[in-house]
Amino acid sequence: MDGKISRRDMLAKAALVGAGALAGSLISPKAEASDDESLMKQWPWPYVKLDPAVTAEIAYQNWYNLGCGGTVMFSIFDQLAKKIGEPYKSFPVESFAIYEGGIAGWGTTCGSVNGAGTVISLIVGPPTWEDRSKTITSDIFDWYSHTNMPVYVPLKPHANKDSIPHTVSDSPLCHVSVSKWMKKANAALGSEERKDRCARVSASVAYKVVQYLNMIHDDKFDKEHANWSGPIKSGTTAQYNCADCHGKNVPKPPMPKKPTAGE
Repeated sequence: MDGKISRRDMLAKAALVGAGALAGSLISPKAEASDDESLMKQWPWPYVKLDPAVTAEIAYQNWYNLGCGGTVMFSIFDQLAKKIGEPYKSFPVESFAIYEGGIAGWGTTCGSVNGAGTVISLIVGPPTWEDRSKTITSDIFDWYSHTNMPVYVPLKPHANKDSIPHTVSDSPLCHVSVSKWMKKANAALGSEERKDRCARVSASVAYKVVQYLNMIHDDKFDKEHANWSGPIKSGTTAQYNCADCHGKNVPKPPMPKKPTAGE
């Protein structure tokens, strides 16, 4: 995920989108319960290894119905519902469409990383060392903030454009991430290019989450894989780079054209 996911790789895996990857063993021995009701009460939830590229394609295609956070969750939970059943089968993924636009359009934390955090919390569960689920979620936030997004290249782009510009947000906030991209792309919020960009970002996040979950499944994720050092540099739970936007550097994305008389 440091570079673009190749089209060749995606074509080779495209046939797996419907069926998903081969199932492995569960992430937690407690998840082997056969009774659906008792399984629903267990935490963490069971997990089998998924294909990151297949997951990313599912996330990209479903972004247009579920938004940033909902599609990250759907891309993972729908596959697990087919492979495992409960508790994924009954989980109301559609309700998390509220994460769209930085939660109900307020431009706060990007929905894709909100969705990622929800998935990680449910599957990784209680802490094993210094709260592993919290550390992994924080690492996703850090990766999102400092990666030249979007990374993912879809099989069938929705936008009629050969390439989508890339930007580094330096923030997990929706309004920062989107505004910086809109300014570089000279694209309005409602443009097909902007929608396609956000769908690709969500797909990129879904890919990364599955990479991490697979590492945990194989017991190969440790502190060396957590690059996050924490945003708490001001004595409270806050980001330290507010002046990047709140000052003279406020991104000025293009505004939609006002309709003329007769339109």
